[in-house]
Amino acid sequence: MNLTYHPEAEAELVEAVQFYEQRLPGLGHRFRRAYEAAAAGVQQSPTRWRIVEGDVRRCFIRGFPYSVYYRVLDDALRILAVKHHRRHPDYWKGRSSE
Repeated sequence: MNLTYHPEAEAELVEAVQFYEQRLPGLGHRFRRAYEAAAAGVQQSPTRWRIVEGDVRRCFIRGFPYSVYYRVLDDALRILAVKHHRRHPDYWKGRSSE
């Protein structure tokens, strides 16, 4: 299944990579690889991770305090948020899959 991104989720991913890269050179690249591994797992088995709200599921990004929030659509997976675990748990809920 193809991945599509809510614009804010895409921005969150870019910001997290930049943040980690500024903290320690190479760490942003490690975060990106961890994210890509999580996204690949979601693509391989989209219903593996538990539902957190309605039809939205959450997959943890291994080694980092982030999760991927996504929705399974007919023809794609829609990434709604790349959420740091310290952010308010509901901040992403207004994002649609459109």
